[in-house]
Amino acid sequence: MDTVTETVDARGLSCPQPVMLVNKTIKKLNKGAVQVLVDSGTARDNVSRLGRNSGWAVTVEEQPDLSYRIWLKK
Repeated sequence: MDTVTETVDARGLSCPQPVMLVNKTIKKLNKGAVQVLVDSGTARDNVSRLGRNSGWAVTVEEQPDLSYRIWLKK
């Protein structure tokens, strides 16, 4: 993946906190590569939806510890 512009570690947070953190980050950056770390399927789905709806390319990687790394790229 490209150079990470920002990392949002939202593990341990319940929705809507991960979405709110990511939304703040992508509005601030407007482009680049954002790595988002979450540990629930709900947060994965909601952050992915936010990214796609905001015009970012979204890639999700399941991690060995059953958490998720979501890449948002624009």
